[in-house]
Amino acid sequence: MLKRRVPRVLVSGFVLAVAVSGLSACRTSPNVAAYVGDTRISVSELQSAVEDRLADPEVAAYADAQGDEFTRRVLGLLVQEEVFAAAAERFDVQVSDRDVRTRIDELLGNDDPEEVFGQLAQQGIGRADVVENVRQQLVRRGIAEAEGAADALGEEALRARYAEVRQSLAQVSFGYITVPDEATAQSVITQLAPGATAYPAVAAQFPGATTLPALESRAPDELPGILAEGIGSAAPNTAFATPVPEAGGVVVTFVQGTVYPPFEEVRPQLEDEAAQAAEAAGEEAIQEVRDDLGVTVNPRYGVLEEGRLVPGDGGVVDILGDEAAADPATAPAPAPAPAE
Repeated sequence: MLKRRVPRVLVSGFVLAVAVSGLSACRTSPNVAAYVGDTRISVSELQSAVEDRLADPEVAAYADAQGDEFTRRVLGLLVQEEVFAAAAERFDVQVSDRDVRTRIDELLGNDDPEEVFGQLAQQGIGRADVVENVRQQLVRRGIAEAEGAADALGEEALRARYAEVRQSLAQVSFGYITVPDEATAQSVITQLAPGATAYPAVAAQFPGATTLPALESRAPDELPGILAEGIGSAAPNTAFATPVPEAGGVVVTFVQGTVYPPFEEVRPQLEDEAAQAAEAAGEEAIQEVRDDLGVTVNPRYGVLEEGRLVPGDGGVVDILGDEAAADPATAPAPAPAPAE
C-alpha cells in the first residue's frame, strides 16, 4: 500500500547488493579474484578498489572493523558492476552520468548531501558506490521499459493508481487556538462560524506556542492525542472547546474536515512505487544475464552459501595478503582448479 509520507532521504533508498549469485568453481588463477563471463577481475584490481574506498576516513573506520568481510563486499560490488554492464549492453540500455546525478538529486530531496553521504560512509559505502548503485537502479528500470514491463509509470496508469489509493491518503484539516477562558472560547467559536477562511484572522488574535496560525492537514493517527477524539467526531467546518489547563486555558479546535492530497503532490510516491515494481521485473532479466555469463570467484575469497560470498571453513585467511602472502616463495599454494 502506498504510504502517506515517504522520506526521500538517499540513505533509506540506497541498498548495496553484496550477494553474488550464480558462482561456480570451475576455474581459478592466483592472480584473478573473479571471472564474470570472459571478463577477469584481477587481484590487483580488487586491491585498488579497496584502497580507493579506504581513502575516505569514515569508510576506512568501517572497513577496519569488518576485516576481510569488507574486501569480500567490494569484490561483490565489482562483480555486480560487470554483470550490469553486460545487461545494459544486451538490452541496449544507456544511462548517462547526467541521468545518475538527476536521480541522486531526486533521492536526496531537501536533505543535506554531505550529511547523507557521511551516514553512508559510516556504513562503508563510498560516493562511487552510491553513483554505481543508482546507475544500476536506472539500468533495471531501462531494461523493464525495453521489455514492456514499465507501463505502470505512464500517466494514465499513475492516475488510475492514485484513484485506487486516494482514500488511504485521507487527512484531517484542522487548527487550534488557545484562549484564556470559556467565555472567550465561545466567542471564538462564533467567529469561526463562516468556515476555514475565517480561521487565520481569528488565530492571529491569540498568538502563542499552543495556537496554530493556519490550518494543518494530518493523518488520523497523527492528530494531537488530547484533541483526537473530538476532531474525529466533529462535523466539517465546526469548532469545539476543550479545557486544557497545562496549555494555559481553553483550546478551541476548528475542524475543516477530510482532505486529500492532489495527484501532483502524491505523484513522486506513485512513481517510486511503480518504479520499484519495474525494477523487480528488470532484476529478473539481469539474473538471466548473470546466469548466462557465469560468475566464478577465487576460493581464497570465500565460498558460496545460499547465494552469498562468505568466509571458508579453513580458518582465518588474509584474502588480500600481507607481505608474506604476497611473496610467492612463502605464500600458500592455491587450491588446484577443478577441470572445466
